[in-house]
Amino acid sequence: PPPPLYFGGSSDAAIEFSTGVVDKYLTWGETPAQVAEKIATVRKAAADKGRQVTFGIRLHFIVRETDEEAWDAADRLISKLSDETIAAAQEGFAKNSDSVGQARMAALHGGRRDRLEVSPNLWAGIGLVRSGAGTALVGSPKTVAARLREYQDLGIDTVIASGYPHLEEAYRVSELLFPEIGLGGPRNQIRSSFGERQVFGGGGHAGNLRVVAGS
Repeated sequence: PPPPLYFGGSSDAAIEFSTGVVDKYLTWGETPAQVAEKIATVRKAAADKGRQVTFGIRLHFIVRETDEEAWDAADRLISKLSDETIAAAQEGFAKNSDSVGQARMAALHGGRRDRLEVSPNLWAGIGLVRSGAGTALVGSPKTVAARLREYQDLGIDTVIASGYPHLEEAYRVSELLFPEIGLGGPRNQIRSSFGERQVFGGGGHAGNLRVVAGS
């Protein structure tokens, strides 16, 4: 069989195209209410063509032992950004792209530091200076798992995830979050040592992770 095709896009043209050819429709990490509305729109467009699609979401993660530690990490991630840097980035995104998805990401925070938690534990701080997927789920393993289950209840069955710095956050997600959602072995089993050989699969913005113990 052919490999499954994933596609994302918030414009009417993107939805019209994707529902005619792809297997899985992807959305950036918008609020659950926005994701529910988008899923309903895409499902109807697919049904009108006699097709069905499944759904995935693109998110960053900031997972720590406690909610407080996770929010502290989120604050630190953007602590060195000046207001001028943020304003310049937002202006550039608006001028250089007619992406509907990018406009929806920008609208979540409006370029303001004081409105970054756009939904419980959904943080838009990354989108202040990063184009594309600009939201992260922030919290303890239990908190982030609960938020993921909310998206799952809407119809999301696939998560494409990343974090900053990529390597360190991949370890944190695998050690803290994976056991909470039933993936992997006991905590701290995946990383025996940063010094030992490891093989990582993935790359780019996607940040998919596969860990294979080195010999």
